Amino acid sequence: MSTQTALTTIRNEVARVIVGQHHVIDQMLIAMLSGGHILLEGVPGVAKTLAARLMSKLMQCSYARIQFTPDLMPADVIGTSVFDPASLQFTFKKGPVFANIVLADEINRAPAKTQSALFEAMEEKQVTVDGTTHLLPSPFHVLATQNPIEQEGTYRLPEAQLDRFLMKIVVEYPSFEEEQDILRRHHSNGSTMNLSDVKAVLSIDDLAAMRESVKNVTVEDGIIKYVATITQATRDSAGLDLGASPRGSIGMLAASKARAVLEGRTFVLPDDVQAVAPPVLRHRIQVAPEREMEGTTADQVIADILRSIDVPR
Repeated sequence: MSTQTALTTIRNEVARVIVGQHHVIDQMLIAMLSGGHILLEGVPGVAKTLAARLMSKLMQCSYARIQFTPDLMPADVIGTSVFDPASLQFTFKKGPVFANIVLADEINRAPAKTQSALFEAMEEKQVTVDGTTHLLPSPFHVLATQNPIEQEGTYRLPEAQLDRFLMKIVVEYPSFEEEQDILRRHHSNGSTMNLSDVKAVLSIDDLAAMRESVKNVTVEDGIIKYVATITQATRDSAGLDLGASPRGSIGMLAASKARAVLEGRTFVLPDDVQAVAPPVLRHRIQVAPEREMEGTTADQVIADILRSIDVPR
């Protein structure tokens, strides 16, 4: 199966779960091709967890789900040393983080110490226990979910930790027509999708080859200047208290190259940058309190910035 055919198949299969949210599916694929981590934000019941599981099945990746709770400890995530009476030695028992795709469900429900253990693994692609370093599998992606509304019993993710995610993807409610489609499918199938019947369309080697092809995408100097100008504008914006760091620029560039591959191109267009700017930047900036009180959102500020900058020709 060709790369584009495989990607189209994944898009269509995941679209059966997240009905109508094609931008969500594309952004998830872009993050996977870029080698980045994803923060999925949406209310319960919009198929965030199911979409992550389905993506792992379609890509033949090992999958682990961690339900974050206030009593979750770092060892529950990364693993711990266990004493073996037979050998009279300690052996390392790997935690659920040792998987290709790790779903961190309701990540904002765990305390800072446990969150930090996961974020270290995200950044270093390894964990250290009792002085021994253990490499995580490749590819390694964290898909974290959080509920934007519920605040009871949650721990807000600090900005420095949010910055570790390549994209913050917002999963909205389905439209009225889309919800009817969901109900019809549920009525016809009698239950939710049986993931055991799902066949992989990409192997880990295929995914690695596609990620390698992203590195070879052509980027003109005008595009690089465009990305840098957008990032600089977030730092100079009167509507923001905090602008994006250079990691935001790097993330925008990487995501733009991945989107080009997703669209079957070997070069980046300004459209690619404009498409990935909101999910790459929305969690890296802070709206000024007075603007926030007026109802201004990070996405609105990003849209204003994109409109104010000349598009390279």
